[in-house]
Amino acid sequence: MRVLIVEDHRELAETVATGLRRDGMAVDLAFDGEQALEEAAVHDYDVIVLDRDLPRVHGDTVCAELARNGARARVLMLTAASTIADRVDGLGLGADDYLAKPFAFAELIARVRALARRTQPAVPPVLTRGDLSVIPAQRVARRGGRRLDLSPKELAVLELLLAAQGAVVSSEELLERAWDQAADPFTNTVKVTVSRLRRKLGEPPVIETVPHAGYRI
Repeated sequence: MRVLIVEDHRELAETVATGLRRDGMAVDLAFDGEQALEEAAVHDYDVIVLDRDLPRVHGDTVCAELARNGARARVLMLTAASTIADRVDGLGLGADDYLAKPFAFAELIARVRALARRTQPAVPPVLTRGDLSVIPAQRVARRGGRRLDLSPKELAVLELLLAAQGAVVSSEELLERAWDQAADPFTNTVKVTVSRLRRKLGEPPVIETVPHAGYRI
């Protein structure tokens, strides 16, 4: 899952990003509305966490522009204002959900995950293929009943491959969905991560390399 955090208070933005990354998400940061629109035009986000009171381009304008451009990403709007009128205004501009500051971090994560489920075809609560299973909400993977010790990126790649239900997932899509803006698209990051994942999954092999196309389970 790839998330964009748009928040002009850098310390808060970094804190939120760190927490979401620990929960296995790929997170990018933007510190004003103009940068947010630029990032959204380049990357295919699942969720955009958008502060309403932004410099350069106001959050309301960003939200309306995203809706006008037909962005796939769901928008969770953050604001210090919490009246019913504020919520109605934000939702009316195209936001999919609304969270008032200060907020409980567990609630933020739950709302982000709920919104992400709405950006893609319905995914079952447990992803399975043979003796391999992943419970995305719990960040737990097992093979043959044995719990696997996977890094956040390994788990994200495994989840994407299982969710594809046998379809091929390209390296480019894995990089776009599981890594953030700091990832170098010209490195072999995906190949290395898949190689480590294969070793941890053990025998018999379950990840197939499809030449010039990508990977599938």
